[in-house]
Amino acid sequence: MEALVTHEPTIRLIVFFGILIGMAAWELAAPQRRVEIPRLVRWSNNLALVALDAVLVRFLFPVVAVGLAVIAQENGWGLLNQLSIPTWVVTILAILALDLAIYLQHVLFHAVPVLWRLHRVHHADLEFDVTTGVRFHPFEIVISMAIKLLLILALGPSAIAVLFFEILLNGASLFNHSNVRLPPKLDAALRLFIVTPDMHRVHHSILPSETNSNFGFNLPWWDWILGAYLAQPSAGHTGMTIGIEQFRTKRDLWLDHLLFQPFRGPASGYPINRTSQKPEDDN
Repeated sequence: MEALVTHEPTIRLIVFFGILIGMAAWELAAPQRRVEIPRLVRWSNNLALVALDAVLVRFLFPVVAVGLAVIAQENGWGLLNQLSIPTWVVTILAILALDLAIYLQHVLFHAVPVLWRLHRVHHADLEFDVTTGVRFHPFEIVISMAIKLLLILALGPSAIAVLFFEILLNGASLFNHSNVRLPPKLDAALRLFIVTPDMHRVHHSILPSETNSNFGFNLPWWDWILGAYLAQPSAGHTGMTIGIEQFRTKRDLWLDHLLFQPFRGPASGYPINRTSQKPEDDN
């Protein structure tokens, strides 16, 4: 377990860059949408935000998800550590529970205006590609990590389950935010098990009714069960507008504007409890 905690950052970093490079190459080879904004502008600022997020998490949290899972397991904390069932069953239950929790957290960030201010940094990207999948405001990352740590304490998943889930979630986010073209039949088949780029792209539509659908990052089942699934955007994948009504200039893509975006303008139109309003009507 100590070795797992020691090497966890290296394992995740290798997988992250491997998937990032692979999906970037795929985007170049078979893009779904035409790229209008130079990649250098977006990628440099999106990835700078990722680096800042990583540094902040390491600074603020003496222990992160896998490390806390080891501590919980050693002390018998959490629901799953009280159950006498096979390890593989516990692992599956832990991954499903963690995925559902992340899904519900995502919905919460769309429902509460003050949290939407943080999450809209992710949605305000004017293109949809692999770097969008890791573009989150540092305050959102800190809140997400705090929620995840509390969930691990309550649930008591194994360190292996948490490591696998972290890698799966991160990899899935890079995959399903990628600007890649999949054959329709393959996309339909994959949607039975994972969230595909076409499925999640709907969630990044400028239309609030489409933004507030397809919340899943990894498993597609929660959207089906909870009635949030939307198969396709009304304008089609090549015709839809990506982003939100606010922050549509190229200057808004720069790191300094991303960091201060939550404090600018109203939390308009997009929060779930305000979907009946037009953004310009929300003061």
